[in-house]
Amino acid sequence: MIARPASGGEAESGRADEHTIVVALGGNALLPAGERGDIHDQFAHTRESLAPIVALAQAGWRIALVHGNGPQVGDELYRNEMARAQLPPLPLGVLVAGTAGWIGYMIQQSLQNALERAGVRRRVVTLITQVLVDPDDPATREPVKPIGRVLDEETAQLLARDLGWTVAPVAPVAPVAPSGDGWRRLVPSPRPQAIVERDLIRRLVDHGTIVIAAGGGGTPVYHDPLLRLEGVDGVIDKDRAAAVLAREIGAAVLLILTNVDGVFRGWGTDAPEMVRRMSVDQAERLLASGELGRGSMAPKVEAAVAFVRGGGSAAYIGRLDRGQETVAGAAGTMIVA
Repeated sequence: MIARPASGGEAESGRADEHTIVVALGGNALLPAGERGDIHDQFAHTRESLAPIVALAQAGWRIALVHGNGPQVGDELYRNEMARAQLPPLPLGVLVAGTAGWIGYMIQQSLQNALERAGVRRRVVTLITQVLVDPDDPATREPVKPIGRVLDEETAQLLARDLGWTVAPVAPVAPVAPSGDGWRRLVPSPRPQAIVERDLIRRLVDHGTIVIAAGGGGTPVYHDPLLRLEGVDGVIDKDRAAAVLAREIGAAVLLILTNVDGVFRGWGTDAPEMVRRMSVDQAERLLASGELGRGSMAPKVEAAVAFVRGGGSAAYIGRLDRGQETVAGAAGTMIVA
């Protein structure tokens, strides 16, 4: 059985609401590595991925759901740039919002249907979300985040020359890195500071609506002295965005669902050891040791640590198909204060 939230009323201002959980779902769950990306396949994967969310709703949790978009926004960039002779290409920030819309549509429709089949009377809504970043932070400009599909070197170098892409080799150095060596496009990945629509998201979640927010990490924006909000061409790590969202809506729990069982010490060695429970101090030491490599597990642990340090009760990292067991403490990795 999945754990139920502890009893209690609405959260007081500035305090975690023990009924509220933010779930981060990877974009690769909807488009696994190596697949062509047919929309019908993506709908099928979406439907298969939502059992943990339905179980949480049945158990009475108030839920905000964040999804990734790495494969999808990479494909959208490619489509735009291939058609640039016929139509003006859209900037990356606009494409992030676009993928948040159509991926949100897939999740919203599939989750609403699944809830109704399970007899759960909850509504689902997708909210296109803007995330504040610092325009002076070097991370806002430096291309470091891999997006899109794994390419062979010849194709990657051709696209770099013809389209001005920044590309780099990627190796499977962490549990959630792409399988096999190859090349990927790199884009800036600003660090999220705040969620523009946080108050609206919190009101919807407090009233029982399941909110799909900060899709693809949200669209990065900054405050311009004259123009006010202005967009940034970059992609925000969805786990970091989920941690910020969880903090700002007063969630007690952050659940990061991925394609591995949890966090491992000694990954890549002959004897990797899964960590079932860590304090934030232990997690920070593991990060500092470099054992998590250069793949995307390190940002997940960093996001979990930031959330718990910011007042959250617990963060969980686990495999998608064991989401219920992970948040119940029977699987995955738990990070606590």
